[in-house]
Amino acid sequence: MSEVEKSGIIAKVIGPKKRWRAYKARVKELPAGHRTAVGAIERHLMHFVPVDADSNAAMFEDLADLFEGAAADGTPIREIVGEDPVEFAEAFARNYSDGGYVPARARKRLTDDIERAAAEAAGTV
Repeated sequence: MSEVEKSGIIAKVIGPKKRWRAYKARVKELPAGHRTAVGAIERHLMHFVPVDADSNAAMFEDLADLFEGAAADGTPIREIVGEDPVEFAEAFARNYSDGGYVPARARKRLTDDIERAAAEAAGTV
């Protein structure tokens, strides 16, 4: 990675732009419900402080891996995230970061978004 890529605020938060764009392209190919769930989890994960740009990029790539595999296997969203999507997202983030503050509003938003994604994937919306 060049010094220019390492120095920008975006690179510090999400990692190198090339990796971020590749991740976003992968997410775009997911079925609608899975894509909605990833977007909700991604938004929630932005509250966590990355250890470094590479581990943060790896976190999002692993999230895409998880949902790509689940979509290919036909795994419902609730089987991926469980009944508490906030706990899922925060446990997932603990593997990659030193943590962060997540406001109650963001926790509720994630829960509501996962509920909508699960309904969308099940075709009940």
